[in-house]
Amino acid sequence: MKLITAIVQDKDTTKLSNAFVKSNIRATRLATSGGFLRSGNTTFLIAIEDDRLQAVLDIIQSVSQKRKQYMVPPVSLDAGGAHVGAYPVEVEVGGATVYTQSIESFHQF
Repeated sequence: MKLITAIVQDKDTTKLSNAFVKSNIRATRLATSGGFLRSGNTTFLIAIEDDRLQAVLDIIQSVSQKRKQYMVPPVSLDAGGAHVGAYPVEVEVGGATVYTQSIESFHQF
């Protein structure tokens, strides 16, 4: 068995949850935040048989799409007198960060 920890952007959470239900994949959802933009994320914990691992990874990859978004970088107070403007910059967000680990034992009570 494997433990999949998948961190996805909140915008993809509902669609990914629905895909898991449709494919009979049990997942635990945790609300998380962080990353470069300090935005809302959802972390899914999934215990799955080894032979279904690739199917779960394929679902996560197909649903968790990268997208472009504009953000205003934080203003640096250490600019040394140089003119520092807070202009929006385009960044790529979304997608998924996925970790897989082997599970020594699994119990469901």
